[in-house]
Amino acid sequence: MHPDTLAATLEQTAEQGRICAVAARGQRDLQDRVAAYPALFPDPPVDATMLSALALSTAFIAPWCSAAELRTANRTSLWVTAEDWRIDSEIDSLEEAAATVTTCLAVAAGAAPADDDQLGQFLADIRDDLAATPLFPRLGHLWRDELRRMLDAELQEWRWRAARSTSLADLPSASDYLANAAGYGATWVNISHWIATGAVESEEHLATLATASYEVEKVLRLVNDLASYKRDVKAGDLNILMLGVDESEVRQQAVDLADRCQKLLDPLAEVSPQQVMYLRRVLGFTAGFYHGTDFWGPR
Repeated sequence: MHPDTLAATLEQTAEQGRICAVAARGQRDLQDRVAAYPALFPDPPVDATMLSALALSTAFIAPWCSAAELRTANRTSLWVTAEDWRIDSEIDSLEEAAATVTTCLAVAAGAAPADDDQLGQFLADIRDDLAATPLFPRLGHLWRDELRRMLDAELQEWRWRAARSTSLADLPSASDYLANAAGYGATWVNISHWIATGAVESEEHLATLATASYEVEKVLRLVNDLASYKRDVKAGDLNILMLGVDESEVRQQAVDLADRCQKLLDPLAEVSPQQVMYLRRVLGFTAGFYHGTDFWGPR
């Protein structure tokens, strides 16, 4: 092997090792959160493999970040998992789902969670960490707005799932379903990460990045649905493949949307190069990951 090739290989391998070390530290922090709030994370489906995959995803998507800088991204992703499980699998009525959303939004706004509300307690931990950052006083309202948007989308999915059990006529169109992609939670995680790491300069800057993130999130929704279809059928969840489109159509739509995202991101790259690279890596990593597995463990 040529010395230059060997040096490049060793440098690349060392970088991959560093990223995995960051992920290992992230996984340990996630394990601590699961231990602190055991009612939120039944195993299955939240197993050690899922926590490892989550920590690896953030580490490889933002390889310039330390474990400390990725803590908020990891924890918000884990909180979305807990909230999604609660609303999708543990709640039996729309009234209870709406009450859960109302409680979470109150905690995000500063209310103290109840002693028996582990979902609210975990959210309060995230809120308090963010509140200690320089940007939160100016940008916290956008963080709360996106949380509301995500939880409202979850409620809409709950209504659609309930309708599916009684009448197929009440199901959404594929386009309406995709427009509700905020329930995936990625943009709220991204906004949390950008605030935590001081990656944005103003409300306008964050709002512009969030708009781009919304389009990226639609691609994530599609590739997730392609990977999780069999699980969703078994669990009674909703999936775009249940809405009158076939797999080839969804794959092509994901490709077309990803191409659109890249074009939307191009003009932002000059003013937000690292944040644009972050969103591009979200697209690439997630598409590759979902070709081989899913975050959820078997249930």
